[in-house]
Amino acid sequence: MENQKSFDGTLSADEFYIAANTLCEKWKSANTGLPDWTWVPYKRMPSGASYNDGYLSLESIYHIKFPKDPVKSRNLSEEDEEPVDSATLVHVPSNVIHAYDFHIAYSHSYRDPVLYFNGHRSDGQPLDLDEMQKDLPEYSQKLLTESKWTFITVEEHPYLHQPWYMLHPCGTSDWMKLLLHGRPDAADYLISWLSVVGQTVGLRVPISLVSSCAKHDSI
Repeated sequence: MENQKSFDGTLSADEFYIAANTLCEKWKSANTGLPDWTWVPYKRMPSGASYNDGYLSLESIYHIKFPKDPVKSRNLSEEDEEPVDSATLVHVPSNVIHAYDFHIAYSHSYRDPVLYFNGHRSDGQPLDLDEMQKDLPEYSQKLLTESKWTFITVEEHPYLHQPWYMLHPCGTSDWMKLLLHGRPDAADYLISWLSVVGQTVGLRVPISLVSSCAKHDSI
């Protein structure tokens, strides 16, 4: 990545691929209890696309709602005080289980990563934005309401060519400059970025990953 003086908060497509591999490796080693991020290569590469063209995928993140006791409603992407066994089966009405898929793709226009997401019920029916926002924890709803950097829109997924919700990247480079404090590192860029962006959709990055980035930057 460019040096401190010229760092503008963006990254190149090649740096995005490096950062994507770092996120996959560190996420897996952190034992989050969630599925692993995986790199999905784009096989039908358009003209001019790099060999490493593709996107990151984290799928089947479940949110279980308990209507009779809202206090017990939890987002399984949040860190709990007690470990969650991802293999545990629970018997609840099918209409209170929502599943979410998250993808991270590179925007050549903004030269930044973009978070795409979709939610659906257990019967496969897609969730609309209002339904998904009701699943979000309070801190996520607050960020969406108050942050000047983040807003949700619907765009065509750059690889699946289907409508997906996305966090618009228009302010990404500006707040990444502030976040990294002039210590750019391509390998850890996505972890730092996701530690902020993920909170907007209720997806928390393990503290151990963020801490490792901070230690690396201080060296």
